[in-house]
Amino acid sequence: MSIIDKAIAAVTPPVSDEKRQEARAKARASAQPGDWLSQILDHHEGIERAFAETKAAASASERRAAQKRLAILLNGHSMAEEAVIYPALAADDKLGFANTAYTEQAAAKMQLAALESLDPLSEDYLDKLGHLEGAVATHVYQEESEWFEYLKEFAPAEAQAHASARYREEYSRYIDGGSSSGETSREPRSFAPAFGGA
Repeated sequence: MSIIDKAIAAVTPPVSDEKRQEARAKARASAQPGDWLSQILDHHEGIERAFAETKAAASASERRAAQKRLAILLNGHSMAEEAVIYPALAADDKLGFANTAYTEQAAAKMQLAALESLDPLSEDYLDKLGHLEGAVATHVYQEESEWFEYLKEFAPAEAQAHASARYREEYSRYIDGGSSSGETSREPRSFAPAFGGA
């Protein structure tokens, strides 16, 4: 584990599985089928499965393939949050949440890139993967236990609907190159002001 990994691990202590499960259950109870929060929770669960598949891969080629699937899911998810959800946090006077979220996701992308230079069957690789998984788990807990609860509770219905459509569009744009309807938006539209910001 690098010095940077150790420093990050020291300032982001792990959260118990029980607390994670409680936060996830509470977030699920707040979500509506197909809304931005349910999409995010589905992606969080998919990312967790992708980490497990990457760790379980038996050969170097299987691990690289699993790592690539993990990176696609993690990057598509983070790009959609960064384009849609974090601006809403910032616009609704939660700039601290948004800044932390952007910083953590940038760090995760750097960790993903670092995995590419390591032997996928080495101890260094597994250490780096484990650190990345722990950092992502902590980030997910912050989102599910506090950050997104705030938006879900206080954002008006119109802004919630817009966030759901925009999140789906951004995730789809990264994953398959288009929107969920098969078209890309003709005009970009910021929804952050709809959450109450200027």
